Amino acid sequence: MWMREWWVQVGLLAVPLLAAYLHIPPPQLSPALHSWKSSGKFFTYKGLRIFYQDSVGVVGSPEIVVLLHGFPTSSYDWYKIWEGLTLRFHRVIALDFLGFGFSDKPRPHHYSIFEQASIVEALLRHLGLQNRRINLLSHDYGDIVAQELLYRFKQNRSGRLTIKSLCLSNGGIFPETHRPLLLQKLLKDGGMLSPILTRLMNFFVFSRGLTPVFGPYTRPSESELWDMWAGIRNNDGNLVIDSLLQYINQRKKFRRRWVGALASVSIPIHFIYGPLDPVNPYPEFLELYRKTLPRSTVSILDDHISHYPQLEDPMGFLNAYMGFINSF
Repeated sequence: MWMREWWVQVGLLAVPLLAAYLHIPPPQLSPALHSWKSSGKFFTYKGLRIFYQDSVGVVGSPEIVVLLHGFPTSSYDWYKIWEGLTLRFHRVIALDFLGFGFSDKPRPHHYSIFEQASIVEALLRHLGLQNRRINLLSHDYGDIVAQELLYRFKQNRSGRLTIKSLCLSNGGIFPETHRPLLLQKLLKDGGMLSPILTRLMNFFVFSRGLTPVFGPYTRPSESELWDMWAGIRNNDGNLVIDSLLQYINQRKKFRRRWVGALASVSIPIHFIYGPLDPVNPYPEFLELYRKTLPRSTVSILDDHISHYPQLEDPMGFLNAYMGFINSF
């Protein structure tokens, strides 16, 4: 009898604790993240609010660069190289994809790479830049969005961007050499478990999951991790992570379309690579990249730089990118 009462008591205690846990408010924005948000703007795509940054840099240069961020973070990933880019480009533009950062995170929603590419096109129309030649700089998930934009450019689709150059970085552009994190696999294919896992996800689980994709000497500080987590928790973004992760399946399904787009265009293409990346491991990834895209140039950063090169080695990343941009 006592045993049963013990379980009942634990159960009664657990219910309010779980309820309280599930209603933990998102963390406060740090001053740096708050100023990033307040210096940005929003535009509306099919009734959804999309956050973006648009800085006017060098006067007299016609050059425009558009930055496409990775999973599961946001446009804030570019903050360390932002100022450096404004010294070379007339316009520096970045957005938070739908479901990321400060943009809306509808649920349920069928998130897709195709929709994200259309949002980029819509942003440039909104800014009146749809007929200008664009330099794309992308990372991780953003690499795949860039591949779709490239495909549309190659097909001469209406509404497409005119792409002048493309620089990719540490993205799983080949499904066969991509090694998703355990947490990604669980959430992507969790079925009934996914909604439970996304609700139980907290800062501790997130930081333990993300830290291993950084190099040993360039790991993010606690406050940097909190900034990333705040971006995810904004608008309950943790609850859409499983939907966003369907991009891994989309990439397999559309491999021919997306890898084919990279292999068949004649614009300058570059890849900046942090070689310690566990998600796109060295040397398998690089060998396949060079074999598939012999015309592309590659910058390999220091041995200890991993999956987030623009955060881990901003100067090395910026130098590599400027070297590419000044080469054509």
